[in-house]
Amino acid sequence: MPTRTPVPVRALWRALTRFDSGKIIPQVAVRNTIGFTCAIVLGTVFASPSTGVVAGLGALNVCYSDGIDPYRFRARRMLLATFLVGSAVVLGAFSAHSNAAAVATATLWAFAAGMLVALGSTAADLGVVTLVTLVVFAAKPLPPLQALQAGAVAMGGGLLQTLLSTFLWPVRRYQPERRILAGVYERLALIAQAPPPAAKAPPMSGQISDAQDALAPLAQDHSVEAERHVFLLVQAERIRLSLLNAGRLQRRIGRHENGAAAAATLEHILGHASAAIELISRHILSGGSAAAVDAAMAHLTQDLVELQAFSSPASDSFFAALLRDARHQSLALRSQIRSAAWAGSAGALPTAVGGASPEPWRLRFQGHRARLLANLSLDSTVFRHAIRMATCLAIGDIIGRSVGLQRTYWIPMTIAIVLKPDFTGTFSRGLLRITGTFVGLILATLLFRFVHTGIGTDIVLMALFTLLMRWAGAANYGIFVMSVSALVVLLIAVTGVAPEAVIGPRALNTAIGGGLALLAYAVWPTWEKTLTRTALADMLNAYRDYARAVFGAWQGQSTSQIDSVRLKGRRARSNAQASVDRMSGEPGITPRQANSLNTILVHSHTFVHAVMAMESRLYREPREATPGWMASFAASVDEALATLTATLHDPTSTSARKSRLDIQTPPPGTVGKELLETEADRVRTSLRSLGEELAKRDWL
Repeated sequence: MPTRTPVPVRALWRALTRFDSGKIIPQVAVRNTIGFTCAIVLGTVFASPSTGVVAGLGALNVCYSDGIDPYRFRARRMLLATFLVGSAVVLGAFSAHSNAAAVATATLWAFAAGMLVALGSTAADLGVVTLVTLVVFAAKPLPPLQALQAGAVAMGGGLLQTLLSTFLWPVRRYQPERRILAGVYERLALIAQAPPPAAKAPPMSGQISDAQDALAPLAQDHSVEAERHVFLLVQAERIRLSLLNAGRLQRRIGRHENGAAAAATLEHILGHASAAIELISRHILSGGSAAAVDAAMAHLTQDLVELQAFSSPASDSFFAALLRDARHQSLALRSQIRSAAWAGSAGALPTAVGGASPEPWRLRFQGHRARLLANLSLDSTVFRHAIRMATCLAIGDIIGRSVGLQRTYWIPMTIAIVLKPDFTGTFSRGLLRITGTFVGLILATLLFRFVHTGIGTDIVLMALFTLLMRWAGAANYGIFVMSVSALVVLLIAVTGVAPEAVIGPRALNTAIGGGLALLAYAVWPTWEKTLTRTALADMLNAYRDYARAVFGAWQGQSTSQIDSVRLKGRRARSNAQASVDRMSGEPGITPRQANSLNTILVHSHTFVHAVMAMESRLYREPREATPGWMASFAASVDEALATLTATLHDPTSTSARKSRLDIQTPPPGTVGKELLETEADRVRTSLRSLGEELAKRDWL
């Protein structure tokens, strides 16, 4: 029998070879390249090549904070990055006068950068970028005035980059929001073409969540345009629910012995819906008439008439319920698309809109502070990562300053870039960092030798490597490292240092820094397997809140809370899936453990699909009557989810041995009369399957 590759090796290989094309944003790559190149040229023309390099570094470091989100978010983030980069330049140049001061400053900054992981990837990336800036400028002491000037020049490069990113704000105020919404509707069109099965996580979780975060400030902007965008996002949520449930109904009807023709008609409806949604996506960006969408939906309406004509044998109540639900779902989908079409084409809003207001800055600040304080414990992965980062960087910086090598700042710089809170991220980055550095150094040296004709060609080569870094480098870290390595060689060459003098020290110091980072993680690792149970428990807790809100709405409570708890559930699911992926890449994880964790996720996906189907029926007009079994069913589901969560937190508890959960679904004989009962039965089946999988303890 062929030897099976261990799970961690496969996970590490996936991390090394991953090319995430969804992260490629051409317009951002182009404007970042323009900003960097302009900063280099302006600094060189008006001062000196060295000044141009500092300005270019400022623009380069700030460009990592660029994006396609709304202008206000982007400007605030890039201005903060500009200030921090300039401060890092000044502080690094000041501290360089004393090795002790330089090491202490870098160590404290490294700890702070490590703690920023608690606030999310954006804050963590900003911490690493500014830490690298500090380390680089701590390699050469400057007089106070020159240090301040260098900081000002770096901030000037950052401000230029910010200006290029936001200069259209006054004339195209809502263009980023429109791009975000157009992307959402474009993805909805793809879902309509191929709805996913219930065994997979509901699609667009991250995209919808990011869109809600980006458009949250519009709730305080009462212009017609802002309300239009909020309405479009609300409709996108409704359309997503309808598409997922229509797709499931189409598959169910197709499996029935009499359902082939009806399933084909429903498939045509989804195809026409996809075409109409695609038109809405285009209209959001470039404008257009809702009449064009109406023309596309004429075929959908014809198919609806055909769907109405299908009937079932009198004895087959389940097939009749399927057909009835398919008609309701298709009618709701048509209404939702038509409403979105009018809003997307600048027509009158069909209904009043509303949205969740963003948190005031004071509450956000207090929340960030509370999160950081909560992580100041050795029980926290973030805190251990911050200590590991600070300690390892201090050791690397001390080694670099103690040995007689050149450009030893690459040692702590590599440590700052390579070290991540998780095993797979650290080791994949370490390997790609070392390999990409060698490739980039060799490539830049060859280009400099055979293409170099002066500073003009150097700037052109730097622009090309910057474009490659911000374009394809966003999708693969190896490409990113190769581009950065080549770019740094050329930046140093502009100051008069030949690439041949750089390649040896850079390669050696990168290898030392990467080796130290990998060694530090090996000596004091943070294993994801100690955190995955908590991530899964948090997901089930969030699902419990979502189910409670949906079932509460069925019993007469308001539906206003459903959107917010659904958003929390999506984020918790994303965290749990990411945790399972990271755990699968760790040494010692067996295929049985990995399969068990994925099975747990599959059953949780089936559960949430069923609850989403029950939620979608809340928005029918008129809403169907609440069945008498709903109260006992909701209470038993809530108790079952609490039991499953407790099992994940404490696998040795008595409840962990309980695989059969007591969930009160409709009594025998009623299932099949209405699909609401069928979805309730799917909730029970998925939770019981989840309990059985947890009781096996294969995931431990």
